[in-house]
Amino acid sequence: MKVNVIGVPLNLGCDCDGADKAPNHLRERGLMDIIRKHGHRAYDLGNLYIPPVSEEDKFASGNRMKYLDTIVEVNNNLAELVYDSLRGGAFPLIIGGDHSLGLGSASGVGKCFDDFGIIWLDAHGDINTSETSPSGNIHGMPLSALMGMGSQELVNVYAPGNKVHPQNVFLVGTRSLDKGELDLIRREKLSVYPMEVIRKEGVEFVAADIKNKLKSRKIRNIHFSIDVDSIDPAYAPGTGTPVPEGLTPDEFKGFVDSILSTNLVKSMDIVELNPELDTEDNTTRLCLDIIDYVTDRI
Repeated sequence: MKVNVIGVPLNLGCDCDGADKAPNHLRERGLMDIIRKHGHRAYDLGNLYIPPVSEEDKFASGNRMKYLDTIVEVNNNLAELVYDSLRGGAFPLIIGGDHSLGLGSASGVGKCFDDFGIIWLDAHGDINTSETSPSGNIHGMPLSALMGMGSQELVNVYAPGNKVHPQNVFLVGTRSLDKGELDLIRREKLSVYPMEVIRKEGVEFVAADIKNKLKSRKIRNIHFSIDVDSIDPAYAPGTGTPVPEGLTPDEFKGFVDSILSTNLVKSMDIVELNPELDTEDNTTRLCLDIIDYVTDRI
């Protein structure tokens, strides 16, 4: 398979230094060799340019959203690169950076496929809007914007309007949701699998339920967006917003393996690694292990 690796050294969505270092950090530790050892034709497309913006100007373009114009620009560029990769027959593997980049990657997928869904593996919902966000950090808003909700500047990234129908979104591993997110989940009847369900029923049950819904809803293409904070911080401490009681590495791999077995995954994000917060490269090694595991199965 042809794999296009796209680095997005973005930390403006989380407003925290360190996540921007992750793409080069993983490259220096053998990222491309790991992918190529599985027989893929892997191409490193480098890092997207992130325009400089001062902290003093973080609210210059949106009084409720930090660094709005710059994040929109980066996501527009990422969407085009993902779209071009898919049109060229490649599997886009997007390495972040913070999760605000998921708006651009999934928007590129949405231009390529009408019948696509999103699996969002994350401790958080990322479905706040400018009105409900307690922080104004856009990494907590991309999934709502992809569903057409919230700020029009975010909703209209790359193309006007929503990119995915809410019924085609699957949110897995959540254990930290704000009130506005809970209200949206109830209103839109989103498919959400919080950690208490995973603990009670197991990842096999969750994966099987998602696969049944993929079939019944005629979803033939999946964008799989993975935040490393979905994994318990005991195993993955190097992330900016860790939440206790997450997935174990074995649970994570079991879920990922089951979803990849559908052969519907066409693109993937791996985001929110912060090397500056890591302990003895534990999270770095886990991210490389994830990439090894995924590229052995696509």
